[in-house]
Amino acid sequence: MRKPIIVTGAAGFIGRNIAAELNRRGFKNLILVDSLGSDEKWKNLVGLEYEDLLQPDDFLSVLTGKSLNKAEAIIHMGACSATTERDADFLLENNYRYTRTLAEWALCRDVRFVYASSAATYGDGAQGYSDEDSETPALRPLNMYGYSKHMFDTWALRNGLLDEIVGLKFFNVYGPYEQHKGDMRSVVHKSFGQVLGRGYIELFKSDKPDYADGEQMRDFIYVKDVVDVCLHFAFQKSCGGLFNCGTGKARTWKALATAVFVALDKQVDIRFIDMPEQLKGKYQYFTQAEAAKLRKAGYDAPFTELEDGVKDYIQNYLLKQ
Repeated sequence: MRKPIIVTGAAGFIGRNIAAELNRRGFKNLILVDSLGSDEKWKNLVGLEYEDLLQPDDFLSVLTGKSLNKAEAIIHMGACSATTERDADFLLENNYRYTRTLAEWALCRDVRFVYASSAATYGDGAQGYSDEDSETPALRPLNMYGYSKHMFDTWALRNGLLDEIVGLKFFNVYGPYEQHKGDMRSVVHKSFGQVLGRGYIELFKSDKPDYADGEQMRDFIYVKDVVDVCLHFAFQKSCGGLFNCGTGKARTWKALATAVFVALDKQVDIRFIDMPEQLKGKYQYFTQAEAAKLRKAGYDAPFTELEDGVKDYIQNYLLKQ
């Protein structure tokens, strides 16, 4: 009998896509962990096959109560991912301490542990986007969300755990099943709604002379590629480390918005608005993953081009809702 695979954040964006891909590969013995609350996030679970669904606190009780002693892997995607969250104590408990508890449990039982870090750990990018261990301690995140992720990364590094576990620094992920994320949805999803609702897309003006409006650049990665990377490491147990999970190719917001119009067969109409005060000084103007370490670890699949990913997402998912 197969040992279960545990997916936390399973009703969330990346977690849901991971669970669905595991089902597609024949894994039905999943233990899903998430807090559903009173919103519509539960709808992301529809269509999934799994053994059990637990709230995060109940799952900790299961672990500490020793009623679960074996698992093939923990794929830990559960966290508060709001870059604007200001409750530092909440982020500390939810993103750092909870992750540490799961990692310690997994390491004691020889269970594969793959967790979500974030490109937000890189701050403004002034120190580059290298995922080499020698660079990690010097990173300076711009917000508490990024810092909470950085805390676990550096704890794992200090304690020599990155030889056994895998952390993935997700860059700008977009794709199906993100609709519940509210303001943290990708700009692809937001732009889709703007085009259908009013015919144009709003992007933030630039506050830096080095970047024209709409020319701010991010490393956009399709969630299907993110899932593939996660499962590569979940089943490739001979390799550990902290890895960037991005395409290695920065693209402009203008290119992304244009791809949305093209996928909808609409005339391009981009308008610029002032950046909100709460984002000034905390906004990343350029992100681009260094992918050499990921490739060296054996992940060799090509990444989806932005235009292809946006087209697939809009035409095969959003327009069919």
